[in-house]
Amino acid sequence: MALIMVVEDNPVNMKLARLLLQKEGYDVTEAKDAEEALGLLVKNRPDLIVLDVQLPGMDGLSLARVLRKNPETASIPLLALTSFAMKGDEERIIEAGFDCYFAKPYSYEPFLKSVSDLLRKRSAGG
Repeated sequence: MALIMVVEDNPVNMKLARLLLQKEGYDVTEAKDAEEALGLLVKNRPDLIVLDVQLPGMDGLSLARVLRKNPETASIPLLALTSFAMKGDEERIIEAGFDCYFAKPYSYEPFLKSVSDLLRKRSAGG
């Protein structure tokens, strides 16, 4: 099954994402901030990264830009979770390199469908 990295500094949000993904049969690795995520990427290449936009230290937008510039991580799909839901936020998030985003609180079924769609698209080579 696919390996999904969840980068989230809020323990409750982390637990929710982990449980939803594990219930669907995905393997989950966790990071509480961008620096920890970058360290884990040296060892494992996840099939998808679920990334909080607001992180301590390097934020999710900056991490997305770093990942997109690195040839080894550029093709990993990025799904943003954010409390940003204002006009213009979606464009800013997509411009940073995310494939899609969900505003918190998010609906579980559309979130899981997007995860599945992004993984299917990646395995198809697109």
